[in-house]
Amino acid sequence: MSRTLTAMADSTPGGYGSEPGPRPAPGPYISAVTNRTTNLVIRGAMLFSVGVFLALVLNLLQVQRNVTLFPPDVISSIFSSAWWVPPCCGTASALIGLLYPCIDSRLGEPHRFKREWSSVMRCVAVFVGINHASAKVDFANNVQLSLTLAALSVGLWWSFDRSRSGFSLGVVIALLATLATQLLVYNGVFQYTSPDFLYIRSWLPCIFFAGVITMGNIGRQLALYEHKVALEKTHQD
Repeated sequence: MSRTLTAMADSTPGGYGSEPGPRPAPGPYISAVTNRTTNLVIRGAMLFSVGVFLALVLNLLQVQRNVTLFPPDVISSIFSSAWWVPPCCGTASALIGLLYPCIDSRLGEPHRFKREWSSVMRCVAVFVGINHASAKVDFANNVQLSLTLAALSVGLWWSFDRSRSGFSLGVVIALLATLATQLLVYNGVFQYTSPDFLYIRSWLPCIFFAGVITMGNIGRQLALYEHKVALEKTHQD
């Protein structure tokens, strides 16, 4: 009798002899991946690549003046900055993109505002436009430029984020990035033309804030996509 009960317990779903809980779903990016850590690494690599690409593009906007179509020296202008700038931007982008969905999960507040790729692409376009404005548009003074970029950056957050955690993280990371930039300039690693605020440009925190919101949106969308595909794989199994 005891042997019969033991066999029934082992064969019953959720019994001691069965696996505790559902099997892990395959990863959404590579069908053979079943490890969540590997999916995290893949997501980080994608965010790193996006960060490096944006750093090169934004550097082109900052360096080139009065560009029409594609001048012969456009490639040299893209790589005119120090070699360490794109990798640093890529690493920061990966950390920010992974941090945002992690904070959402910790707070128990999933971010659902405009969760589609078209919205993320528009956010990236607005971010590039803000950088383009800082490099191309002539303002009467630096105060006017800083206030305009601040309004545009907050408008970007309102249009594509609207979360308190996103705004708070954006402000904190922007301030830390500005402080790190100030230390680099103070130690002679590089310098800005016509600095007006403690060795740097006063509008720099606004650019950092907009960049943090943008990478946070990309990271959230990648995490949401991974979650949706994992759920579909679980239902199919």
